[in-house]
Amino acid sequence: MLGLGVMILTIAVIRGFKSEIKQKVRGFAGDIQVQKFDNNYSDQNSPIDVDNAFVKKVQASALFTHIMPIATTPGIIKTQTEIEGVVVKGVDKNYDWTFFKKNLVTGKVIDFSDTTSAQKQIMISSYTAGRLNLKVGDKFLMYFVQGSLKRRPFTIVGIFDVGVEDIDKTFVVGDLSLLVKLNNWNPDQVGGYELRVANFDRVDEANDFLADKMPLKLKSYTVSELYPTIFEWLKLLDVNAQVMLILMLIVATINMISALLIMILERTSMIGIFKAMGAGNWMIQKIFLYNASYLIGIGLLLGNVFGLGIGFFQSSTHFFTLDEGAYYMKFVPIEIHWFDIVLLNLGTLVICVLVLIIPSTLVTKISPVKAIRFK
Repeated sequence: MLGLGVMILTIAVIRGFKSEIKQKVRGFAGDIQVQKFDNNYSDQNSPIDVDNAFVKKVQASALFTHIMPIATTPGIIKTQTEIEGVVVKGVDKNYDWTFFKKNLVTGKVIDFSDTTSAQKQIMISSYTAGRLNLKVGDKFLMYFVQGSLKRRPFTIVGIFDVGVEDIDKTFVVGDLSLLVKLNNWNPDQVGGYELRVANFDRVDEANDFLADKMPLKLKSYTVSELYPTIFEWLKLLDVNAQVMLILMLIVATINMISALLIMILERTSMIGIFKAMGAGNWMIQKIFLYNASYLIGIGLLLGNVFGLGIGFFQSSTHFFTLDEGAYYMKFVPIEIHWFDIVLLNLGTLVICVLVLIIPSTLVTKISPVKAIRFK
């Protein structure tokens, strides 16, 4: 029961972690970013010309759901008492705000209905707001070093909390057209494109599609390439899950072997009587294997109740919390897939029964005469 319950929770938690963190990173950075193919590794994009033909090819493909122009530029926020270095992510009116609306702590997203007003609006993270003691409606100056020092006033319209330290500590969101002016780009230039795929499992296929369709001067990067540290950490979680599953299976099988041996020793006289009546070793072994399978079945039933019960409880209440700074989220995430549950149950049952065949051969070592005399 405990072995299966822990295995169910292990898989559910690992899946929950991977899904939640992927959604957070993908929601902010997109699934694929297209940028100029050069040696620029700074936080300020190199400009590229808007390519309507390329955009239409992407929009016509079922692999993608959105393609949005973006740009990033470093800046320094200055308040009356504090300063903070950030990277401004510029977006336009076509940006998909679904993720940000779900992660808004307070306020709203940028309103592009008024072009002039939109250039003065900005969204910051709750981390930056806490550091600078800012709230929605507050105003501040931001300085940009673009050849000469430039400053622009901004008003906070929204505060978001992605929950990923690398993002919350670094980025704020502003108007793309303002960054184009600050960088002295042409009006038909942007820093790159952010793309969202219809199915993240096919992100590599989508990336290969882009490689064939986009101009040679452009390069595409998947979100795992943009944030390699986070995705490498997620791969390590798979190793942890495998180790936990192996340990739980070993514990479960050892417990069942011990239980079977005890049952055989307790029924020594019965085995002797059966043998004296002509029963073969395999027939007697099957009796004990059937009984052991019955006990395993009860353990599996209770294990499912235990594991799924705690899983649904945590999913509904978020009772077990985490340090968001270390784990990128405030609570232990749970994601239950019924295929995993069925596979764990069948795997545990089959492995335990197969392993029990070996200790059940102890029946062949019992002599009928000695067994009856033992009684």
